[in-house]
Amino acid sequence: MKALSLISTGVLVLLLGAVAPTYAQEEKHEQEAKPQKQEEQAKPEKQMEKAKPAKQEQQQAKGQEEKQAQGQWAHNGQKDSRGHEYNESRFGREHHARFEEHGGRYYNGRREYSYGGYWFYSEAYPAWFYQQDVYFILGADGQWYAVAYGNPSLVFQINIE
Repeated sequence: MKALSLISTGVLVLLLGAVAPTYAQEEKHEQEAKPQKQEEQAKPEKQMEKAKPAKQEQQQAKGQEEKQAQGQWAHNGQKDSRGHEYNESRFGREHHARFEEHGGRYYNGRREYSYGGYWFYSEAYPAWFYQQDVYFILGADGQWYAVAYGNPSLVFQINIE
């Protein structure tokens, strides 16, 4: 019986002696792996931090463009140099239309188009004027402009009757 308990104790000691270093190695590998995972997690945060300023810059640029556009165009109630009043219920982006090359009327040697209760005209119309929807707007400078609805960078000055 004593021999059996000695053998059992010896086997137990051998098992513990073999398992302990293996456990310690696993623990060491886990500790080494954790910093890598933390670094990997930190990388997206750093990338997001880098992306945030770019996003903020884009938003600021967009805000500046909107402010410039607001300064470029007249506001509701403003009048042009001849006393014609700009009214957002009749003019602006929300009130676009498409014009035909031979539409409107031919008056005093020029092609005129009725819009918002007034007749608008120009010495010459760009080709894009007849190819897409257009809206009229009063500039902050007191002049009227035709603007392409689909591409607001297409603008030309017009006259109002």
